[in-house]
Amino acid sequence: MQLRKATITSKGQVTIPKDIRDILKIGPGDQIDFIISDEGEVLLSPRTCDFRDLKGFFYKKGRKAASLEEMEIAIKKGAGGGMA
Repeated sequence: MQLRKATITSKGQVTIPKDIRDILKIGPGDQIDFIISDEGEVLLSPRTCDFRDLKGFFYKKGRKAASLEEMEIAIKKGAGGGMA
């Protein structure tokens, strides 16, 4: 076990040391979770999402699946290459 320390700013902010960020594979814009045990210990964990967790995310009962062609059209339309 290693011990690392950091200083809390007046705004309550802490800079996570680079070697710890590297171990956690986190960077600017990433989110982290603070897990607090019943004994008061706090664990820091990167908030990650496995793509398999997204299964069914866009599912809506009764909606048919879009074809690849329909998806391409929607992407082009959303990117400003609108269809007439």
